[in-house]
Amino acid sequence: MTEEKWNGKFKEFFKRYYWDDLIQLANEYPDQRSITVDFTDLENFERQLADEFLQHPDEVIPSAEQALQQIELPIEKSLSDAHVRFIKVPNKISIRDLRSKHLLTFISIEGMIRKATEVRPKITNAAFLCMRCEHVTYLQQTSQKFAEPHECENETCGKKGPFKIVIEKSTFIDAQKLQVQESPEKLKGGSQPQSLDIDVEDDLAGIASPGARVIVNGILRSHQRTLREGKSPFYDLVLHANSIEYTDKEFDELEISPEEEEQILALSRNPRIYSKINDSIAPSIYGYEDIKEALALQLFSGVPKNLPDGSRVRGDIHMLLVGDPGIAKSQLLRYMVKLAPRGVFASGKSASSSGLTASAVKDDLGDGRWTLEAGALVMADMGVAAVDEMDKMRNEDKSALHEAMEQQTISVAKAGIIATLKSRCALLGAANPKYGRFDRYEGIAEQINMAPSLISRFDLIFVLLDTPNEENDMRIAQHILQSHFAGELSEQRLNLSTTNITQELVDKQMEVIMPEIDPNILRKYVAYARKNIFPVMTDDARDHLVKFYMGLRKKGEGKDSPVPVTARQLEALVRLAEASSRIRLSNTVTLEDANRTTQIVHSCLKQIGVDPDSGVFDVDIIASGTSKSQRDKIKILKDIIRTVSERHSGGKAPLEEIYMEAEAENINREHAEDAIKKMSRAGDLIKPDSSHVRLV
Repeated sequence: MTEEKWNGKFKEFFKRYYWDDLIQLANEYPDQRSITVDFTDLENFERQLADEFLQHPDEVIPSAEQALQQIELPIEKSLSDAHVRFIKVPNKISIRDLRSKHLLTFISIEGMIRKATEVRPKITNAAFLCMRCEHVTYLQQTSQKFAEPHECENETCGKKGPFKIVIEKSTFIDAQKLQVQESPEKLKGGSQPQSLDIDVEDDLAGIASPGARVIVNGILRSHQRTLREGKSPFYDLVLHANSIEYTDKEFDELEISPEEEEQILALSRNPRIYSKINDSIAPSIYGYEDIKEALALQLFSGVPKNLPDGSRVRGDIHMLLVGDPGIAKSQLLRYMVKLAPRGVFASGKSASSSGLTASAVKDDLGDGRWTLEAGALVMADMGVAAVDEMDKMRNEDKSALHEAMEQQTISVAKAGIIATLKSRCALLGAANPKYGRFDRYEGIAEQINMAPSLISRFDLIFVLLDTPNEENDMRIAQHILQSHFAGELSEQRLNLSTTNITQELVDKQMEVIMPEIDPNILRKYVAYARKNIFPVMTDDARDHLVKFYMGLRKKGEGKDSPVPVTARQLEALVRLAEASSRIRLSNTVTLEDANRTTQIVHSCLKQIGVDPDSGVFDVDIIASGTSKSQRDKIKILKDIIRTVSERHSGGKAPLEEIYMEAEAENINREHAEDAIKKMSRAGDLIKPDSSHVRLV
């Protein structure tokens, strides 16, 4: 088929399918410089043209753009630089499968933008002025290297220069280089994600930012490598982008077939759906029903809301697991990352603040400029970010989490780059108490070495205590050994040809640790719920949450009573209730959901927010690390020290005397020692020697 015929075909195609778009383009040209064509329309119009386009895009695309410029429009305007952008191309190839046969064909790749250079002008048609006769020679710049004329075009001159480039007569185009890397979730273990350089030009330049997930359609070209010794026989691949599509709809990455949809809907009607989902989360870990229920709610998440004043209320639920060593915290985190449609795991010790947020790196895309590389929280956008060993992070690294948790953005100001990246992810953290074991009489903030402002951003904080209990320990031991036994049987059956273990026996033993819902289906269930379900609260549910919140707040009304909860907890209640109704794919939040939520929050607060001395809820334990009763004791002790030191010369108060007076005030010796330690740490006391103290 000749180019003229294609030209005619495209004119007919545009008139038939894209006439309205053409009129709009003509109206907005040159601000809008391209028309977007859906490949399926081209295929419906003429199959042969569509096939030719995929195989020989270098011939077909110029014809399409020429046709665009030649169509007679009712508006007096020439579309001289208009482009045709093709989207929804079926020829999708993963970056690691690119081969030499794909060269010069039209392909589509999917991935995540790792780096993007700045947008800079690139010369396409250079005007050279001959310094001898002042004749201007034009030279198209098509290759990687800048081409200069060999001799002056003027017949009377014909000299080989010198030439000077005339900027105002040359033609420039905006250009940018991107580096797209394979999506992390599609990687096989141990393999490094591969990346591909993308060249974008004109109106495509400057619209993509690092961390964004995209589908890039374009022509695959190659550039010869040059070495010190000369040219290399190896070529580098570069994709010349024709169009960029955003796949920011994260859960749409999971293809749900009609059969799977039926299965999902059938599951949601099951009255045992909650326990089924709980049993499918880390079945190899025994117990922790309330934590697994909370993890299920975190997976489904509340509904993010965009308010008319431009602010955004997050829907993601943040959770923190604090507890004694060896109680499977990291195991739970790993399992959640595997379950979430997009999960990223980072360990506090090895994650720096730039690794979590974004780092500025010297660019290797040719010109050594600074570019941004997205970190773990940006990569987990619309998924779950699990951060283990949060207590071992450096303080400056922890501060990077504040903004990411509440505003769900990450602002970067490094190496002259100021940017805001999105990190709409749920954070699941795990931390060990400072001295290895959790101490109920110490404030949680002190024990996990975290700023109170960071702790208060978590919707749920679970304290996992390892308390010996004969009956419970027996069950856990049996469960662990049962899991190991099943694993041993399965491994022996796989690796020993002489074994007499049957598959039935393995399956029977494996039943204990089999998830009730297959992880693949569960992931699709979550994706389906987050994509299609947007619950609204009933009045009953709203009243119940308000009552629960007010009930907790009421405990803080008296002059001396502690402040039980803050408004952040109320928002957490709302998010959890929405997630609870999403689990059963319901668009209304009922009283039952509100009840389930308040139970979880109650069990959570009971673990961390109850003052062990007075048995009252006290949010100050979380927020400031010192409970109300501890503060009162410190006040009484200060008075005691003051009166004792007045009796002695030099104002030194003997500790023994203080402890005796404290016991008379119902403060036992252990607590008095503890409070004195705290006061000396805070600088309220000085210890002149080991047996005396003095108020500052």
